[in-house]
Amino acid sequence: MEPDSPTIPKSTLTDILFVLFLRLIAIACFWLGLQYWSMLVGYSLDGQARFDLLNLPWKVAGAGLAVVFPVAALGLWLTVSWGPVIWVLAAGSQALMYGLWPQIFGSNPLIVILHAGVAVLYCIFRILLWLEKRKREQQVMVDLP
Repeated sequence: MEPDSPTIPKSTLTDILFVLFLRLIAIACFWLGLQYWSMLVGYSLDGQARFDLLNLPWKVAGAGLAVVFPVAALGLWLTVSWGPVIWVLAAGSQALMYGLWPQIFGSNPLIVILHAGVAVLYCIFRILLWLEKRKREQQVMVDLP
């Protein structure tokens, strides 16, 4: 059985760079998830941040981010539509922790800046991909043999 269309659209440079960008963010999310897990089980920070030793806000945030970051990493690595959505939840939570409630979680402006930078880059990629798709759809297609 032959496919309906013998020509498969080629990936553009923007498509390739976007997938590479998503996979790099996936690796970073996986790393952040591992850091939260190692903190909660007492492997890092000399065991001083084990789950049973944390106060309630850190228990909620640490356990939530230890789950959400690896899930976001999986979605970003597979380049599925829910990956960036889960990343926004994880990054937004972490940005709120360190940006809005520094008296509880401490101040970490670098995390907030990095998450904001990733969000801006993601939006730029999505706009570029939308423009390429629009340009491709406006081209005249000839399906005659």
